[in-house]
This record gives sequence, structure tokens and C-alpha cells, in this order.
Amino acid sequence: MTLPLLDVLGIAKKYGGRTGCSDVSFALWPGEVMGVVGESGSGKSTLLNCLSGNLVPDTGEVLFNTRCEGMRDTLKMSESERRRLSRTDWAFVHQNPRDGLRMNVSAGGNIGERLMGVGERHYGNIRRQAMDWLGRVEIPENRVDDRPATFSGGMRQRLQIARNLVTGPRLIFMDEPTGGLDASVQARLLDLLRSLVREMELAVVIVTHDLAVARLLADRMMVMKDGCAIESGLTDQVLDDPQHAYTQLLVGSVLQV
Repeated sequence: MTLPLLDVLGIAKKYGGRTGCSDVSFALWPGEVMGVVGESGSGKSTLLNCLSGNLVPDTGEVLFNTRCEGMRDTLKMSESERRRLSRTDWAFVHQNPRDGLRMNVSAGGNIGERLMGVGERHYGNIRRQAMDWLGRVEIPENRVDDRPATFSGGMRQRLQIARNLVTGPRLIFMDEPTGGLDASVQARLLDLLRSLVREMELAVVIVTHDLAVARLLADRMMVMKDGCAIESGLTDQVLDDPQHAYTQLLVGSVLQV
């Protein structure tokens, strides 16, 4: 029997009397993209942070199908095990690339740092891989020694993606990766993400408030409201035939724009 890559069971998180997320469960398979959508305050970012280890949930399990030991609850891993996982099989793409880059280190250094985190020490190999990945994310190779502080917002986000994918992770967490970008830059980034996801057969959990982003990237979609997952299914099915009144409202508000 084939196991999922990620199995999320009953994740819940409260902030005092306020619910961040409540009893959220789903499975994610290799090469699949799960879009988590909802308005601001719906709990989608809290859920993403609980899954990725940035927050500790109050209850629940986050089971990951490791390469050597099968399904492990990442919430019960030691700190060193979680750090190793975040350097190898997991990656996190932040909405603001400043949060995912070292702004005063060169573009090549940002990519090379993650390679060094998995044991690469040969300078020539590191530089070659850095330049290869700059090309793959459409950043001119002659910018390899430039600092991200000199890059545009779209270039910074593409550099953050290169930094995350250079080690060949199996699971990517993305928090509003196109947020704050101009429409033309956003479209270019979405095309890049879609091609990389398919080429590398990545499993992705992507949080977004933009239904167009979910439709373009996600195979399945989960709609959140007040910390609860209120509807889920194949992306086209949810968007074209929403069942829950809140999902209907979300879809209808987009159609009216």
C-alpha cells in the first residue's frame, strides 16, 4: 500500500481564547499541490506554520514519510532531526523574500549556504550549482555576486525559490509566494513555479488568498474559515461547483470583480 508523503491529523492551535486552526486533517501525496485558501484571519497561515515546524500546535500529528524510517511524527522529532529535515527534504518559501534570504550575502552565497548545510564543501561545485539555479529561475548569471538588496521584488522571490530548491527537497511550504508583486511579475513567477513543481515532482502546500493562484497551481484545494477546513476537493471541482456558502461567497466575489 502506497503511503502519503505527508499525513496531517487533527492539527489545532489556539492563541488564548482565539482559535488559530481547529482539527485540520488531510493527506498529501508525492508530486501533489494542495492549495489552502481563505480570507485574512481564516487560519491558513497558522496551519502552514504548524505543519512546517514554525509553530507548535496544541494537538495533532504531522506525519512525514521519511526516506529511511517511513512515517515519522515531525512534532516528536528532536530539534536536530527537524533542522536536518528543513535543510534536506523540506523547504519554506516566505511571502516576503527578506524573511527567506540573507540580504547582505551575495545571490550565489545564498544558494551556496543551503548546499553547505547538506555537506557540500567544494567551492567550484557550489558556484556551478548556484549559477545553474540562477539560470533556472531566470536571474542573469552575472548577478551571482550581487546582493539581494540590489534586486527587484520579483528577482528576490525567484532567488528565494532557487535557494530552497537547490538541495532537491520533496516537500515545499509556500506562504503567499506571489503576494505584493505586480500582476505581470506575479504571472511570470507563477509560470516558473508551475514548471518547477512539475519538473521536480514536488509536493507543495501553498497558502493563498488568491483563487486564481490556487486554480493555476493546486491539484486539490482546502477552504478555511475561522480556523476550520470547511470544504475540500479537486481544485476545479471546488471552484466551479462550490458547496459551502462561504466558498460560494469567495468564488462569487472574484467573478464580480
